[in-house]
Amino acid sequence: MDLAINPFSSGTRLRDMIRAIRACKTAAEERAVVRRECAAIRAAISEGDQDYRHRNMAKLMFIHMLGYPTHFGQMECLKLIAAAGFPEKRIGYLGLMLLLDERQEVLMLVTNSLKQDLNHSNQFIVGLALCALGNICSAEMARDLAPEVERLLQNRDPNTKKKAALCSIRIVRKVPDLAENFMSAAASLLKEKHHGVLISAVQLCTELCKASTEALEYLRKNCLEGLVRILRDVSNSSYAPEYDVAGITDPFLHIRVLKLMRTLGQGDADCSEYINDILAQVSTKTESNKNAGNAILYECVETIMGIEATSGLRVLAINILGRFLSNRDNNIRYVALNMLMKAIAVDTQAVQRHRATILECVKDADVSIRKRALELVYLLVNDTNVKPLTKELVDYLEVSDQDFKEDLTAKICSIVEKFSQDKLWYLDQMFRVLSLAGNYVKDDVWHALVVLMSNASELQGYSVRSLYKALLACGEQESLVRVAVWCIGEYGEMLVNNISMLDMEEPITVTESDAVDAVEVVLKRYSADVTTRAMCLVSLLKLSSRFPPTSERIKEIVAQNKGNTVLELQQRSIEFSSIIQRHQSIKSSLLERMPVLDEANYLVKRAASTQATVSSVKSAPAVTPGGQPKLPNGVAKPPAAPLADLLDLSSDDTPVTTSAPTTAPNDFLQDLLGIDLTDSSPAGGAPSTSTDILMDLLSIGSTPVQNGPPTSNFIPPGIETKPVAVTPQVVDLLDGLSSSTPLPAYPTITAFQSATLRITFSFKKQPRKPQETTINATFTNLATTTFTDFVFQAAVPKFIQLRLDPASSSTLPASGNGSVTQSLSVTNNQHGQKPLAMRIRMSYKVNGEDRLEQGQISNFPAGL
Repeated sequence: MDLAINPFSSGTRLRDMIRAIRACKTAAEERAVVRRECAAIRAAISEGDQDYRHRNMAKLMFIHMLGYPTHFGQMECLKLIAAAGFPEKRIGYLGLMLLLDERQEVLMLVTNSLKQDLNHSNQFIVGLALCALGNICSAEMARDLAPEVERLLQNRDPNTKKKAALCSIRIVRKVPDLAENFMSAAASLLKEKHHGVLISAVQLCTELCKASTEALEYLRKNCLEGLVRILRDVSNSSYAPEYDVAGITDPFLHIRVLKLMRTLGQGDADCSEYINDILAQVSTKTESNKNAGNAILYECVETIMGIEATSGLRVLAINILGRFLSNRDNNIRYVALNMLMKAIAVDTQAVQRHRATILECVKDADVSIRKRALELVYLLVNDTNVKPLTKELVDYLEVSDQDFKEDLTAKICSIVEKFSQDKLWYLDQMFRVLSLAGNYVKDDVWHALVVLMSNASELQGYSVRSLYKALLACGEQESLVRVAVWCIGEYGEMLVNNISMLDMEEPITVTESDAVDAVEVVLKRYSADVTTRAMCLVSLLKLSSRFPPTSERIKEIVAQNKGNTVLELQQRSIEFSSIIQRHQSIKSSLLERMPVLDEANYLVKRAASTQATVSSVKSAPAVTPGGQPKLPNGVAKPPAAPLADLLDLSSDDTPVTTSAPTTAPNDFLQDLLGIDLTDSSPAGGAPSTSTDILMDLLSIGSTPVQNGPPTSNFIPPGIETKPVAVTPQVVDLLDGLSSSTPLPAYPTITAFQSATLRITFSFKKQPRKPQETTINATFTNLATTTFTDFVFQAAVPKFIQLRLDPASSSTLPASGNGSVTQSLSVTNNQHGQKPLAMRIRMSYKVNGEDRLEQGQISNFPAGL
């Protein structure tokens, strides 16, 4: 009778409550039902109702899963766990796992109950305790209950052993120090026949290897033979319906064992050699026409790539990935491309054999596969295959989707910049990319192209003719238009008169009026693009000097922008009209061809802007498959880290100086080198921006080589590096008549010394050049291990120019048995006023491990 009056009482069955909640049509109705049910459960808890305690707990768990607060029932869980019967304990432990987590303080109260249940005679109650402990135990509980779990690993019941092994994984993750307690028990479990125990034991061994080096060595010695036996038995066993998937025998155990083998064999040649045969057997016997078989093959390939496998086995693994690329399943192809990107660092030649298949993946309909394949193709490019691969990519650029053009264009530009050894080929590829996808070409890429054309005088005629034809055919590509307009303005007479014709070229007929027409069309078409219109006005101004008969027409075109609402265009139009009309005497000299662009200055600015954009990314030196660091045009130089990162201005691990006076933002480098960096100009002003200080500080002759997008530090092909201009010196014409003065001798100094490395500097001056000093650096290895990949870098203040020549070697012999030398040339523009100062950094490898040392040199001899 009472139940009919109040359906939401402690006696309500779980199914009735669920039915009532599901019958609710609005969220408000559901909240009302839950609120009434929770009130009834609270009343039952306060009355101490034991008959329906387990039912109330089950209802609370359902309410909890709906997202409502159920914290008031936590103590009821503990009471059910402490009960004697199995049904109560089952609900209690289930509630414990759902309603509580390891951060709850009330969990400490259940430790004693767990300990009692772990020692219970009923194996089902032991299983409940192990399951709960494996899900929610904290570090304190793990330490308290680890002995009981370790004892249960030797229990006779297979299910108990399986649950104990899984619980041990949680304990080892929470308290890695306890890993040593489980080593022997885990090794013995690998001899079990029960599938559940075996797969749990393999996973436990994997966790032990991650948690403890001692456990890793122990398992290498005691478990390897057992793992090989397990894998051989599973591979050769007959069909077992209980554990087989699509006809593949126990793929889950296969994969777990292979992962553990990879962990054991990584970095250990003996262990790797022992498992080579079984890996080859699994690779050749597993069927690849089933998804479960492909999962085993993929894990096997990853294991082969992760251990010290033989070259033949690696080739077999890469061939399996090659077969994956031909699979119709997109997921399989994607994971194969991912794995090949890792494999290329291990065996480039084996991956190169599948280059044609990878190129086909670049044209795949799936965007994820296209992007991953494009990244892989980029890694495959080297000096020998750059031309055919670039041709394939550029051909595909013409028909690729608009969404994919941006990534494809960036990769093609990077490849051309990084590997071009022929300036003409570089120009041809860039012109074609500009014609096909000029709207996706970044500004710094076409800026670099302009720098190249400025320096390559023999190709300027060919460039302007090619760009003129491309402009007529593809006038809607923005970057192409800008480069073409600039080129026509600079080299218009070469276009009209067919100057500097190459053998492969055919003469074209272009009049002076045609050249002006081309620029005028662009000026009208790009009415909304201020940059392009400004470049057109400059080009027209220069053409008025190149082609005097067109001056009046050009003046009219330029004058049309005198009333432009954009101040930049209005000002240019007025000034250019004045030059054309009133300053005929100086126009020819004023509008001479632009001088050769300073490549060194451009390089520094480009590197600085890239570092500002990606300030936290530290890239390794770019190394070609042959191992030799590469610059464009194939010029090899010692690898150097990004210069803007040399001073670690943006990193978190910058050493903290003891004195930190408050300075202006533009003077942040003053305390770094301990010298005065204020501007000594008559105006007495500070440098305009801190970026200018940093760019000047890092004006170093060695060119950084980076791994990743090579657009960051690009030297355009064919451009010779020029030193940054210094203050002109007054030449004494009678100096040759005077008697020669002997050059001062400077003592050799120890510039840097640590426990492992010593650097000494010796100095040499040139006659009549007091500002310039040649420094010969000698590097000596004081350690007992040879240093490889040795790289020396230096940074100087803004008033000093520095050039680093290549070092004599990149290997430093151990224990001082030989040394490496490197020459530095410095120019002190404030000689006699400010002394030399330098910050240095040395990177090298010891047994394959990267090392880094850095320091500051301020003890240079006086007079340098």
